[in-house]
Amino acid sequence: MAAVTIQNVEKTFGTLKVIHGVNIEVKEHEFVVLVGPSGCGKSTLLRMIAGLETISDGEIVIGEKVVNNVHPRDRDIAMVFQNYALYPHMSIFDNMGFSLKLRKRSKAEIEKKVNEAAGILNLVPFLQREPRQLSGGQRQRVAMGRALVRDAQVFLFDEPLSNLDAKLRVTMRTEIKALHQRLKTTSIYVTHDQIEAMTMADRIVVMNAGRVEQIGAPLELYDHPGNLFVAGFLGSPSMNFIEGHFSRSDGEAVVVTEAGTRLPAPDLADAKEGQAVVFGVRPEHLILGANGVEATVEVVEPTGANIEVFADIGGADICAVFFERHLFEPGEKIGLGWDTGKVHLFDKESGQRI
Repeated sequence: MAAVTIQNVEKTFGTLKVIHGVNIEVKEHEFVVLVGPSGCGKSTLLRMIAGLETISDGEIVIGEKVVNNVHPRDRDIAMVFQNYALYPHMSIFDNMGFSLKLRKRSKAEIEKKVNEAAGILNLVPFLQREPRQLSGGQRQRVAMGRALVRDAQVFLFDEPLSNLDAKLRVTMRTEIKALHQRLKTTSIYVTHDQIEAMTMADRIVVMNAGRVEQIGAPLELYDHPGNLFVAGFLGSPSMNFIEGHFSRSDGEAVVVTEAGTRLPAPDLADAKEGQAVVFGVRPEHLILGANGVEATVEVVEPTGANIEVFADIGGADICAVFFERHLFEPGEKIGLGWDTGKVHLFDKESGQRI
């Protein structure tokens, strides 16, 4: 296994720069997820690591070798694509062993490695079938098996679960995580799905518009987002944001909205009197209580496991998640409070956490 170092990497298409000086250190055996909205540059970055896109500037190092000008087949990486990329006329056995055949490996070695990978992925009964005879989840396992037989130093995953239904995605992400825990192969995984990122990663790299916004462990980023983008991107439902001005009047820290609503804020907040801020609180951190800030219920969405309540606080839309069963009606007045230790404040102008 090998570490991957991305140093000041840039990518331009003509005059358009799409990757802006990215720096990422992926440790040996680590599972790192690149996450962000469509068009943020995460797949382009992965393709540069794989050698499928040229690097405009900077360096990519795999192990101790700079691979900027190294052919993809010589980088000792294995890639799992979104569309499976299986040969439809070949059996599952031949699909999984094809890369070894190209490398002139013996039939005995190919059979040994394919059977080992098929055993790990529960594909042994399907080795003589063709891809069209398999389900989407089974095809994705074949694509993973093709990577496994390579014994590569690094696995690269480019949104491999995007074509699967919701239930199967949950199953497959668990299987991929269990596989990594077993093999410990250095892995870089691209997705736009923040739930996949949170559940699978050792560390998450949040990208936006070709730049890295923040890098950290999943719960570190969830509990301590560095800016508004990260705070809003991670979490479902996403964090509530309410604009206002910071004040310490009457001996307590509050954020005062344009409508004059006073929102209790952290006492240790490093904000100046009158500073324009964005108040952030996650839906699951809102508490129902008569002494809370008055809110008007607009929509109630029961999901089974919890109830999502969309309401208005002083002209601002918010979402609250309750795990108890509440029968609210649209237009009903309720009180919403929160632990100020779980409130996030961001500078309105820069978007950075205060």
